[in-house]
Formats: sequence, structure tokens, C-alpha cells
Amino acid sequence: MGGGGERNSMGVLVPTVNAGETSAPAGAETEAAVVGTEVVVVTERVAEEEEEEEEEVDKDILCPICMQIIKDAFLTACGHSFCYMCIVTHLQNKSDCPCCSHYLTTNHLYPNFLLNKLLMKKSARQMAKSATPVEQLRQAIQQGCEVSVKELDSLLSLLMDKKRKMEQEEAETNLQILLEFLQCLKKQKVDELNEIQNDLQYIKEDINAVEKRRIELYRTRGRYSAKMRTLVDDSSAMTVRPPLRDKGSGAIVSSPVNLQEQGRAGTSQTRNTDTRAPQNPQIVQRKDDNQGGSDSQDPNQPGKSLARKRRVHAQFNELQDCYLQKRRYWARQSQKQGERVANIMNRVGYSAGLEDFQSVLSTFTRYSLRVVAELRHSDIFHSANIVSSIEFDRDDELFATAGVSRRIKVFEFSSVVNEPADAQCPIVEMSTRSKLSCLSWNNYTKNHLASSDYEGIVTVWDVTTRQSVMEYEEHEKRAWSVDFCRTEPSMLVSGSDDCKVKVWCTNQEASVLTIDMKANICSVKYNPGSSAHIAVGSADHHVHYYDLRNISQPLYIFSGHRKAVSYVKFLSNYELASASTDSTLRLWDVNENVPLRTFKGHTNEKNFVGLTVNSEYLACGSETNEVFVYHKAISKPAAWHRFVSDDQNDPDGDMGSFFISAVCWKRDSPTIVTANSQGTIKALVLAA
Repeated sequence: MGGGGERNSMGVLVPTVNAGETSAPAGAETEAAVVGTEVVVVTERVAEEEEEEEEEVDKDILCPICMQIIKDAFLTACGHSFCYMCIVTHLQNKSDCPCCSHYLTTNHLYPNFLLNKLLMKKSARQMAKSATPVEQLRQAIQQGCEVSVKELDSLLSLLMDKKRKMEQEEAETNLQILLEFLQCLKKQKVDELNEIQNDLQYIKEDINAVEKRRIELYRTRGRYSAKMRTLVDDSSAMTVRPPLRDKGSGAIVSSPVNLQEQGRAGTSQTRNTDTRAPQNPQIVQRKDDNQGGSDSQDPNQPGKSLARKRRVHAQFNELQDCYLQKRRYWARQSQKQGERVANIMNRVGYSAGLEDFQSVLSTFTRYSLRVVAELRHSDIFHSANIVSSIEFDRDDELFATAGVSRRIKVFEFSSVVNEPADAQCPIVEMSTRSKLSCLSWNNYTKNHLASSDYEGIVTVWDVTTRQSVMEYEEHEKRAWSVDFCRTEPSMLVSGSDDCKVKVWCTNQEASVLTIDMKANICSVKYNPGSSAHIAVGSADHHVHYYDLRNISQPLYIFSGHRKAVSYVKFLSNYELASASTDSTLRLWDVNENVPLRTFKGHTNEKNFVGLTVNSEYLACGSETNEVFVYHKAISKPAAWHRFVSDDQNDPDGDMGSFFISAVCWKRDSPTIVTANSQGTIKALVLAA
């Protein structure tokens, strides 16, 4: 029992040994182990007691007022110690001891020299415990520690060796960092040099190709001029010189005098066309083709060439980047696909990259916007004439307008272009209960038109009967956008200020799908090649690209705009354009999930100014009452047109008071129909 009691009292620190089962040496080792263990236990207990005593001492040296270690200790007549500042501050308000409430004034305070000395020693011990070896050595020397000269020499030698070693390591590290930097810089510059050399080689090849092409054209023109002179000499022998007809082409060939007269007549006709609003687009196109002749046939050609050169120099950096980008891309494609493809590309004498860039350069520098028709509402000064949306039908024969006037008006495009401005009337007009925000024609059913309004109602109209086919009223706030699917004619999508995107089917009375987002929806658009993918422009500054088969999260989120995304439009199945009130347009690749380009030049900070696209161009409005057209390969405007204010009393009104509110391309055509906040609608053609 006694042995068991000892085992229990010692616990795991003292191992139990049966004396009858062990030999004498083993017992001696066990006894030594027990003694050693007891020494350890005693040492630990002493250390714990010292720590407890230090804690108690620490409590004794705390100031009863601030509960911190006493600084500049002063003793009261009643025997209590305080920080001098603490007790003095206390006695300014009261006249008693904070500990015992004994009457006390500043005259009863005395310095506690003993306590201050103890506190200084304690502070020194604590600093010594927490100090580094170097600090301890410094303190020992400063306190006058006795060290012999030999020991100091040894210590100094050791320190010098340590210093030299550290300096060498630091120098090696600095050199290593410098070497790595120089190597990286060298690699970067070598890569840049190789790229510049490759670019220079491309430029030399393209210069040779262009010069060769120019020589061929010059020789062709020389042969044509010689043939012309021969024909003129032959016709000079005739008494009556009727116009000659070229047998090869069937074209009429006139004398030089007649050519000059025709040139002057053509110039006069051009000026008259610009002043008269109605023109047939086919006639305009034929006239533009005639203007594309040689310099000798068009007196204005040198002026046009000079203007195009000025535009090249003004946008040289942009064009340079475009050229190099296309040249490098097609060079990589040729390397991937082999020389066979490269040779096919070069059959016309140009590389594929040069041919691609030439099309961009010619269209960017050649075209400008011209007015071919103008349509005005009856009261141009009434705010209810603001047009929010313009859309062409599937055949580009009709276009519909809608806005805050609560009316949908359908016009025949050919009539608008060919008839005088004061005789143009809509062929169909439909009234609605609320202001309208957006229109969308059905791509299959020609007479079906969808609209969204400020009450959140999405309506499908039959333009032939002028009646609504379906009305959807699930949106709780203003619906900004609606769009029919091109590949599935019964499907349409809408977005609203209630932060919801809804997908509808014309065969059902309720929505078939709802996407609940965190921000207002400004624009929605179906991918033209898919019924499962939509783009959503949101007030959260992002473009969200959804796969409707999985709406738990967007397929991609395109970030870059700094303000609300007001419009989204598809140039192709993989190219998406977006407009924002940060005065920029952006182009995205929805297949690769990458930004392609940012377009700047227009002003858009407060209003929805419209966005329209085709396969090559983007057009948008501006709060400067202008329409801007961008080529998708160049970030600066290619052409623009300013609406002139009709308010004669406000000559600056077109700059500040009015803005472009809607734009729409006529598909597969250089024609744009656009409207401003005055209610003026213009048809513009992008022509040379």
C-alpha cells in the first residue's frame, strides 16, 4: 500500500521499480534517475515560484491610478506610491488619497528614491533578457565591464572577419541581382530587335510588292491611254464626231473636251446631291462608282487624295499598329499551315497581311458620311419626339421608330429616300400606354415586332393588323431592352431595371427563364448564331455572357468599362461590341474571352446615345449631336456627321442641348438611319 501511495504521489515523474526483480546495478541506475528527476522537479518549482514572486512584485509596482508600472515614483504621507503625474492630476480635482481616502495635498508628496532605483534595475534586467547578444555586449561595455586588451583584440578580429564576410555576401547578392536584370534586359531588347527586323523585312517585301503593282497599273494605264489617243485620232477625220463605243466594254468614249465638260457637270451634280435631301441609294452608289475613276476624269480627285493622306498622317500610330498586328498574325498563320497556303495567299502579288491591311486603310481613309434623306416630326421642339430606338425589318425594306411619344411608327425606306421631306408619313402607326425604350423585329416572321416600355411591359406586335399578339408583364420596373432570337424565331429576351433578365416564348404566356442579377439591366442581345447564348450589359460596368443552359453563373464576365454598359451588339458570332457612359466602345472576343479593342472619340456621359454594328463597322451617337463611325480595326473614328440644330435662337444648342438618341445600320449596306433628341431622323450613307 505504501509503495502504491508513493507511486501515486510522484505520478509519471518517478518510475515504479520492484526491488525483488532487479539487480543491484539496475537499482543504482534507477536511484540516480529518481534523484535527477527530483532535481528537475525542484528546479521547475523554484522557477515557478520566482515567476510568481515577480508577478506579485509587478503588482506592487503598479500605479493604483493608471495601473501601469510606476514612472517617477512619489510617496504620500499615508505611505502609498503613485506616478508623479497621476497623483498631481488627481489632487487638482480632489484632496484625498486614491487608496485610503486620507486627506492629501501636493505638500504631502515626497520622491520615493528607493522605489525609483528598484524600478531602474528591474527595467535593466528586462532589457537584458530581451536584448540580442550584440545589445548585451554593448550594454556590458557601456556599464564598464572589465575586459583585457587581449580579449578586446580577439573580439575586434572576430568582428572584422564577420564584417568582411557580410560585405562580401552583400556585394555578391547585388552583383547577382544586377546580372539578372541585365540578362533580362538583353533578352527583351534582343526580342524587340528580332521583332523590328522581322517587321522591317515585312515592310521591305510589301514595298516591293506595292511598287511592282504600281508599275503594272502604270503600264496598263499607258496602254489604255495609247488606245484612247488612237481612237481620238481616227475620229478626228470624221466631219461629225459622234461618241465612240468601246466594243470590249460597251462604254461610251468621249473626246477630251467632252470629258472635261462631263467632269464639271458631275461636280455640279455632286454639290446638288448634297444640298437635296431625297436621293435613291442605288443612284448614289452608281455616282460613287463614277467618282472612283482616274485623276484625269475627276477634278476633285487630287483634293480627295490630299485629304486621305492627311487622315493617314493624323492616325499614323493607329494605322501602324493595325498593319503590324495583321502582318504578324498572317505570318504566324503561314508558318503554322505551311508554304502551300502562303503561296495561295500570294497569288495576287500581296501577302495576306498586306491585303488585309489595305482593305482597312482604303475604307478608313476613303469614306465619309453623307445625308441622303431627312425625316422630321411635326413638332420638332417637343421633348416627346425623342426617338429611343430604330430597327430595320428582316428584308431592310421597312424601319420602325419608337420613343417617348408612346407611338411605334413604321416607314418604308425607299419612300423616305425618294420622297420630299414634307410628304413622308408612316405606313403603320401604333399607340402604346407608356414610353418605349427598345424595338426588335422578328427575323422570320416579317410582320412581328417586339417592344419594351417604361412600365416593364414586353409586347409582341403584328404590324399588319396593328394589334398586339402577346403582352408580358412580369418585369417590376422599366424594361430597357428586348431582342428576338435569330435562330429560334419564337424566343425573345428582355432586361429591366428590376435587375432581371427574362427569356420569353411566343407560344407561352409566362417567361420560360429568369436570370436574377444584382444590378440594373441596360441591354440584352442574342448571339446571332446561337439560341443558347446572350450578352447582357449591366449598370455594374460589366458585360455578362450567359449560356442559357446553365444560368447559375455567367460563362464570361467582360470587365473594362468604368460606367454602366448601355448597349451590347454582335458584329459576328464571336465579336461583341459594347457601349458605355464612360465615352468608350469596346470590342470583345466571346470565344476566346479576351478584349480586342477600345474605341474613343465620341462623348457619352449621361444619355443612351445608341449603338449599331455590321460586320466591319461600329456606329454610335454622341452628346455633341454627332454620329461617329469606327472601323473595327482602328480605335479612332473613321467618319462622323454633325446634326445642325433647328433652333435659330440657340446657335450652340447642337453642342450642349441635343444628343444622338438612336442609330441603326441597314444590313449589307453603307446606310445608317439615325435620330437625335430633337426628333430629327436622317439617313446617312458611308461613301467616298
